[in-house]
Amino acid sequence: MPKGSHSIGKDLRKIVLLFFGVLLFSCGEKVVEEPENLIPKEKMTLILHDLAVLNATKSSFKHVLDNNDIKIMEFLYRKHQIDSVQFSQSDLYYASIPLEYQEIYEKVEAILEKKKNAIKEKEQKKTDSIRKSREKKNDSLKKSNKDKKKSPNT
Repeated sequence: MPKGSHSIGKDLRKIVLLFFGVLLFSCGEKVVEEPENLIPKEKMTLILHDLAVLNATKSSFKHVLDNNDIKIMEFLYRKHQIDSVQFSQSDLYYASIPLEYQEIYEKVEAILEKKKNAIKEKEQKKTDSIRKSREKKNDSLKKSNKDKKKSPNT
């Protein structure tokens, strides 16, 4: 092996190690500084949950929001007693920490799933109740028809 190629291998190894060192160091570095008025994670979760629900409402019932002059973000700011700057800064901060942001969104998803299951359960109970009521009505009609057949004509 020529003498110069050994030196290139060492240089390449140093460059690779330097690259990984810088990469490791930058992962520990904060990309966005924590804002003074950071919205706590629990509250941010509730805000993002409400935002998801309102956006779903907007896609299905836009006319209701328009007729009542409801602006989604203004509604959220009032409900949660925050302003647009606080929300934007907090959202940007959490987005700069992917694991925390993912945790927040997983909690939002869990709340939405829980509510969806509760709605499904209510619908199932309603369907079961209607079915039982119809069965009871049909049974009483059958009994009434049997009783008519048994009684002699007068």
